[in-house]
Amino acid sequence: MTGPNDVPRYVVPSASDATSVLRRLARAGWSTREGFALTDGGWDVAGARLVLYGRVPDLETVHLVVMAAARGAGVVAITDAVGDVGRALVADLGRLGPVYRAADADPEPGEGDLVGQLVPEQRALLERLANGETIAAAAAAEFLSLRTANRRIAQARQLLGVRTTREAVLAYLRNRR
Repeated sequence: MTGPNDVPRYVVPSASDATSVLRRLARAGWSTREGFALTDGGWDVAGARLVLYGRVPDLETVHLVVMAAARGAGVVAITDAVGDVGRALVADLGRLGPVYRAADADPEPGEGDLVGQLVPEQRALLERLANGETIAAAAAAEFLSLRTANRRIAQARQLLGVRTTREAVLAYLRNRR
């Protein structure tokens, strides 16, 4: 059974930091779910090995995060730890056990080396996606067919060892040169 100090409690400043932490926790057997509301009937959810994640913009969300953690769920909260909301969150979570920051999260091994192996077309597409363009718009801007763009992005995902295009974009942003 998971003890109270074994439950992950992270406060990270960005979505890319959260993705890195969540990926590591998923490999360790935790299931992840966005949002901090627990609607399950039972109080103790520690046996489910569930990690809830999301942005924490206000004190109402801080309350949801702390309640989820008190019920045994792991949490990965995205907020500025030095702002008023972040300080309140870290203080309240700290009463339940250790709270980890982004610096405590292990970086993905070799991910930076993998980004360097992307071909220029893949880099250009990921850069455009990071800037908010759709795959179709990025393909048109790079003079590629949509099918070729999707294939290049799928190859980039495979090279980076991620499942989704979003994860590929985040890995690219973390390690672009």
